[in-house]
Amino acid sequence: MSPRDFNTWLSDRRRRPLLMAVLNVTPDSFSDGGRFLDPVAAMSHALAMAAQGADLIDVGGESTRPGSQPVDATEQIRRVVPVIRAVRDRLTDVTLSIDTTRAEVAAAALDAGADMVNDVSAGRDDPELLTLAARRTCPIVLMHMQGTPATMQLNPAYSDVVREVGDFLGDRLAVAADAGVNPAKVLLDPGIGFGKTVEHNLELLRRLDELEATGRPLVVGTSRKGFIGKVLGEGRSPDPSARLFGTAATVAWAVANGAAVVRVHDVGPMAQVVRMVRSIQGDGDKGFKALRRRMGD
Repeated sequence: MSPRDFNTWLSDRRRRPLLMAVLNVTPDSFSDGGRFLDPVAAMSHALAMAAQGADLIDVGGESTRPGSQPVDATEQIRRVVPVIRAVRDRLTDVTLSIDTTRAEVAAAALDAGADMVNDVSAGRDDPELLTLAARRTCPIVLMHMQGTPATMQLNPAYSDVVREVGDFLGDRLAVAADAGVNPAKVLLDPGIGFGKTVEHNLELLRRLDELEATGRPLVVGTSRKGFIGKVLGEGRSPDPSARLFGTAATVAWAVANGAAVVRVHDVGPMAQVVRMVRSIQGDGDKGFKALRRRMGD
């Protein structure tokens, strides 16, 4: 999807769900760290994901896996800018996102050809990022996370995870608006796997439609995450790439229950999942949500 079409999509209440493809330019991401550090390899992977149906490509130079440590802005820029430039030169019909919490990195990425920002800290790590998004009038994703990547899985606790995540996202939307960000440019992410137990993640998915009350498009990223492996009993030697079918189930559920964007690693298979769910839904009068209502679930 071109950047212009993406901005039109943001204002469309009947928007179709989009696929955001993950492009980690890192040595230590949980699933594919090190595979795409080389700009040529990253470029090749981006082209392949676009051909498989990616609407957006999210480029990140800092791992946010559980236990990870921050990467300074200079190193992030060194990793992501050559890739964004190369991808932008070859792909004009895909929206490029920069996955960072630092305004300096986001500015360099936008200058290199990125179209939007994906901030897992929702503007808390660097408030200047919200000011930058306002000044550049670019779309931005604000995500919920309890703690930091280094600490988030030590002991996550909530009294009502869905209510608390929803309140947080509403608060951060207001903070962004106060910083000058147009609320129509904001997408919200409940942060599956970021400071949540297995049951917290399942509860967020179970009650995903309650988060639609924010009125903004929801981004849901379940792809290859650890809670899937735990549910499926993968044992002591986890292999994130083996979580394809578990991921497919969560993607299907998310799209059927209101996700506007699903963030995925395996673009080809997940494009089929999304297309199939949309076909079942038809014009929105059918589908899983309507079926659940008729059954009184």
